[in-house]
Amino acid sequence: MKKRVLGVLLTAVMAMGMFAGCGPADTGAPAGDAGTAQTADSGDTSTPANPNGKRVAVAMPTQSSERWINDGNNMKEKLEALGYEVDLQYAEDDVQAQVSQIENMIAAGADCLVIAAVDSSALVNVEQQAKDAGIPIIAYDRLLMDTDAVSYYATFDNKGVGTAIGKYIEDAKDLKNAKADGKSYTIEFFMGSPDDNNAVMLYDGLMEVLQPYLDDEVLVCKSGRTSFDDTCILRWSQETAQQNCENYLTGFYADEKLDICATAFDGFAYGCKAALEGAGYKVGEDWPLITGQDAELMATKNIIAGSQTMSIYKDTRLLADKCVTMVQAVLEGGEPEINDTEQYDNGKKVVPSYLCTPVAVDKDNYKEIIVDGGYYTEEQLAE
Repeated sequence: MKKRVLGVLLTAVMAMGMFAGCGPADTGAPAGDAGTAQTADSGDTSTPANPNGKRVAVAMPTQSSERWINDGNNMKEKLEALGYEVDLQYAEDDVQAQVSQIENMIAAGADCLVIAAVDSSALVNVEQQAKDAGIPIIAYDRLLMDTDAVSYYATFDNKGVGTAIGKYIEDAKDLKNAKADGKSYTIEFFMGSPDDNNAVMLYDGLMEVLQPYLDDEVLVCKSGRTSFDDTCILRWSQETAQQNCENYLTGFYADEKLDICATAFDGFAYGCKAALEGAGYKVGEDWPLITGQDAELMATKNIIAGSQTMSIYKDTRLLADKCVTMVQAVLEGGEPEINDTEQYDNGKKVVPSYLCTPVAVDKDNYKEIIVDGGYYTEEQLAE
């Protein structure tokens, strides 16, 4: 009799867990405020139901950027739909917090770890703990460096992101014909965090396109800061990007206009926008070309308004899909789909990877790419 009662109770608990995981219909588009509210209290969004006995732990870097909220929510939803228990946690860009979270995930019996690192160099020891425990690791978006514990990597083509930004600038300013036409443009660079391998690859892709124009002085960087070391911004800080831009404008561009802000992230574009407004620049008059990455909701609104020129659209639903199929293959003894086995050497091994394709979006194509693609609605963009 006790066994029968226990069985009934267990069934009821599982049913409640399944219903608790269901909510309003979700198309996979960015969650906006609802997504933020879901994870804002503690960053721990574990789910109690465990229908197939497998537990997937997902370590995300921060909720301060819209795209990480979307990534986490998309992955959690898709993994739960497959019957996995999901432990989703955000470290809020605190390196030690992420180490502790992953240690706890290992201790709690994770069967697979998905990690988007705050600082991968700080995770080497805890990754070894996971390997020793027989837990496979999938690096998400940011490559895990200096470890042989990582099994696979799901990301966008990060060098391709830089190439796309560079080619957009090249085409928008007709740089191929600028020298013959006697034209030149001033440019400043705002690159990503030095502890993120993606930032280095983006920079490399960007400079493959733009370096020849810097060499020919078709592009002129008056600050002289063109190397990655000189232009990288720790932890992708919007505030630092704004401060750097303010310093450039009051110093090097006090008597000359800045034509191009080559930024690697929408947050940097916001910082540059604030600095430019403070310096008296006007949209539609002397406003520079400003690039970005992630096509966040605010960035897309700024593109429509003309205060940001373009962004790199990275459909996080697609990336979540690819990562989820990797997890499923690993946990079920299959082979994940891979399309790159050469590019991502982390210092210990070349990590088998799946690369999603980034797309440049601007005022001319955002409706086709973003709205028609179901990423944002016209209503969201009009708010």
